[in-house]
Amino acid sequence: MSAYPIGADGRRLLEDRTVIVTGAGGGVGRGIALACASNGANVIIAARRLETGDVVAHEITKTGGRALSLRCDVSVRADVEAAVAAAIEHFGGLDSMIHNALSFVGEPHEIQDVPEETWRSMVETGLRATYYCAQAAFAQLQERKGTLILLTSAAGIEGSPYIPAYGVVKAGQRGLAKSLAREWGPLGIRVNCIGPVAWSPAMERSAEVNPVFFEGRLMDRTPLRRIGEPEADIGPVAVFLASDMSRYMTGQVLIVDGGGFTPN
Repeated sequence: MSAYPIGADGRRLLEDRTVIVTGAGGGVGRGIALACASNGANVIIAARRLETGDVVAHEITKTGGRALSLRCDVSVRADVEAAVAAAIEHFGGLDSMIHNALSFVGEPHEIQDVPEETWRSMVETGLRATYYCAQAAFAQLQERKGTLILLTSAAGIEGSPYIPAYGVVKAGQRGLAKSLAREWGPLGIRVNCIGPVAWSPAMERSAEVNPVFFEGRLMDRTPLRRIGEPEADIGPVAVFLASDMSRYMTGQVLIVDGGGFTPN
């Protein structure tokens, strides 16, 4: 039996579709890329460092999947446009743009002490890159009735102390997703967000610089008492949103965090 869902017609959920996953060289991005490939997608691994992207692409191709590793700095419009062009050239088009890449959150700071570089890099890789991804993918998503999926966070809804830049960026992504869902809905394009909590190199670094937050706040507030796995826990949610199983869903934020987020 397949480890992943099969559609009513016996085909894998993303069979013959093409997705771009930014920040797919590791962590949550890698997990999403692997899950999409397992469900039949052609995957563009858009990573800032080719050496990490190549490894993930090889993981996919060695098991019979289809993947292309491409160097992509999401803060550079030309790189994002090149990723879309590669999807068209190598796989005939683009069905889903999944923006996951984000610069490192850094050490916890009160607002008056946040380094200027942290603000700049978070805004560039989060907000500005989201804008680039949406613009670059728009024509293809309209033509193929595709999807834009943004990786956001519960921090963008409820806030998060001592990492204000992160909260701002994630709230901005959520706001843009909801606006685009309304703007693009009549064109047949769906826009949704995932707010994941999953173990990744970025989370490992965050735990090292802020162990009190990790052990005292994150674990204690998670009813399932574990941190998610990128491929097994987050990947299937991205597949769901990229597939026809969610065809009547847009403008939504799915928080996938083991139950830790409790909206007011």
